[in-house]
Amino acid sequence: MSQALFNPFQDLIFDEHFCFLSGDLTDDKMTVFPEWLMDHFKFGDERVEMMDKGKSYHYEDLKLPCSPHVKKAFDELDLKVQEAYKKGFEGMASLDQELLFQWTGRMVYGLLYYEMVYERDRLLKQGEEFALSFTLKQRFSHFHLMLQSIIEPISFIGKKPWSIVVFPLKYSADIFSYRDDAINLMFSFGVNGFGFVACLQNDGVIAEKHKELLDKIEGHVLHPVQFEELYARFHYSDYILQYTPQYKIENLDHGITIEVDTNGKPPVFGLWDQDVFAQLLSNYWQVYGIERDDILMPQKPPLSFLENPYTKDFVNPESIALPF
Repeated sequence: MSQALFNPFQDLIFDEHFCFLSGDLTDDKMTVFPEWLMDHFKFGDERVEMMDKGKSYHYEDLKLPCSPHVKKAFDELDLKVQEAYKKGFEGMASLDQELLFQWTGRMVYGLLYYEMVYERDRLLKQGEEFALSFTLKQRFSHFHLMLQSIIEPISFIGKKPWSIVVFPLKYSADIFSYRDDAINLMFSFGVNGFGFVACLQNDGVIAEKHKELLDKIEGHVLHPVQFEELYARFHYSDYILQYTPQYKIENLDHGITIEVDTNGKPPVFGLWDQDVFAQLLSNYWQVYGIERDDILMPQKPPLSFLENPYTKDFVNPESIALPF
């Protein structure tokens, strides 16, 4: 393993003839979202917008250039996840988190890939150079390297580089809910039976911050409005996190090891601005007709469906009258 692995962010290589993961020359492609998932929930012909709303694609048209052995690896992973999915929460919770990281990472990276290509082409038309900041290059490079664990002998030592939480969730049958933030490498996925929230590059810091709440949730089947609030809390926590993950990466004869460097600066969270958080949360709760002003009312604590604002007790999902 003395040879360095492919890193598209080093020279910003996003070309349809190079495999997105291995860098091998190829003419093959794979969908960003697993085909069985699009078929099951029938969202392949729906559209997804780029971050600046300037362009959109049908989900089924989002495809990544990939070599045959990369496609084979993800096809095999898909079968494992699909079998776990059929068993509901117990099946998904039993999956190794590394598999969930790889499965989720494929979709998040696919969306990130399209953001990179779109931004590069947009700037090119304007005669401008496509570039990324050092921080983004480093974050995306680490993410890409970790995703290569599906095809390369890459192992994670000690603390995992991600926060992934899986919990029981109550949705109406055949409803599929997902949210993503490709730039910040975040993803949430919810169906009838289970949901999970994934922050793919924060060394478990977000889950640690919300450990007390996650302990309260354990053993309960969440209402969808609680699921949306949990993701909003994770998302906003990531936004105010003042922390750059550092890793000890060793290239050994038997493979690459990745270890979270705990000797760096400790994670620090900026001020939790209730006004900003309420605006974010209202975006997630708009399907229930809940606006920002309903969340922040004069002389009252902020509205929450996860914790009683006065006692901080967990809110029993069965007590929530909103539809699911």
